[in-house]
Amino acid sequence: MRRAKAIIPALFLLAACGSVRLGQEFDPSVFEAKVQRGTTKQAEVRAWMGAPAGVGVSVEISGERYEQWTYYYGEGHLPNLADARLKLLQIKFDQQGVVRSYTWSGELK
Repeated sequence: MRRAKAIIPALFLLAACGSVRLGQEFDPSVFEAKVQRGTTKQAEVRAWMGAPAGVGVSVEISGERYEQWTYYYGEGHLPNLADARLKLLQIKFDQQGVVRSYTWSGELK
């Protein structure tokens, strides 16, 4: 019991000073330099970026459906994450697995 009383405050102290990282770091400018819309295939993107954090579907107003891959990376310091930074890359692939479009937002490092 005494040991638990010593560990709990230590955990709170670590949490107050700790940092948090989510996702896998990536550089959007490197992706942009390699990708060619209408030519680059899913296998190439996976080789450069690794597996996506999420896979979904995007439906355009015209009814066209695209497979959408999402990559993200975020970091910040506890407890309030006031310095948090987030990068997000979303890539749309047509039915043949070819890049049709992509968007990214966030901070370049």
